[in-house]
Amino acid sequence: MVDGAVRLVVQVKPRASKEGVVRAADGSLVVRVRAPPVDGEANARLIEVLAFALGVRKGDVTVVRGASSRHKEIAVTGLDPERARALVDGLPGA
Repeated sequence: MVDGAVRLVVQVKPRASKEGVVRAADGSLVVRVRAPPVDGEANARLIEVLAFALGVRKGDVTVVRGASSRHKEIAVTGLDPERARALVDGLPGA
């Protein structure tokens, strides 16, 4: 937790047939979005999908690092670290 925000490292899969957040075999988070990686569309959809999965507002989710990469660091405010851990641990596997 940095600056009151929970930090998550995610891998984004743009142009996916099905949207959602899953855990990879190595425990990392994979976010699938239907949007293409063009003009920030995939990042915008990533924020929406993550906000829904974590139960926070879209404004509480920010891409901190990796805006043009598939590997991103995300900051989530308004989420307790223990709650974040429980939500992430409860995600289905890929």
